[in-house]
Amino acid sequence: MAKKTAEKDSKKDKKKEDKKAVKEKPTKADKKATKVDKKPTKADKKASKEDKAKEKADKKAAAKEEKRKKKEEESERTLEEQLEEELTDEEIENFQIEKVDMEKLTNRVCLFLANYDDGIVQSELWKKFKLTSRDGSRLALKLERMGIIMREKILENKRWTYVLKIKKTPVSTDSIENAPCLVCPVEQKCSLDGEVSPRTCQWIEEWTINELSKPKKKKEQ
Repeated sequence: MAKKTAEKDSKKDKKKEDKKAVKEKPTKADKKATKVDKKPTKADKKASKEDKAKEKADKKAAAKEEKRKKKEEESERTLEEQLEEELTDEEIENFQIEKVDMEKLTNRVCLFLANYDDGIVQSELWKKFKLTSRDGSRLALKLERMGIIMREKILENKRWTYVLKIKKTPVSTDSIENAPCLVCPVEQKCSLDGEVSPRTCQWIEEWTINELSKPKKKKEQ
């Protein structure tokens, strides 16, 4: 009897659990509501689209800024700086211009620079000697390596360039050109206290007077 009663109670409990499970099972309405909740709204789509557009705009702005900086850096680099990267020390020091006497050109350039205590913008110098920017820049690098000139970087008309200044003027023979001493027949006997002396030499006196009477040459402009 007790056994039958226990079986009935067990069946009743099972039925209750089954009913409870049925009640807890999601209905079609629940499923539909859940599906609707998961589906992105127009506002969500709009926000997502705006985020993507903003991200794209940021990337574009960053790329544009990087390009601007690169261009700015390149504009700050001078031709000489580019050449120094491209050429070896040997190529700079042995620079030659075809059919040009480099020693003579160097002397002319340096004597011209000697007229300008504050230096001169290199582009003006190249125009004076009819040199291309590339040849002039390579010559400037060569003269700087030789210790003859110095270059000072300046900003002119929103572009970087150099002012060239003389450091060491090559020796010029202009001052003793036609001096009688160069062809003097008694040069070996000449001394300050000798029978023949620069102090009493008539030829030197005449040459000096003649040189002083000549009009002075104007500095090259």
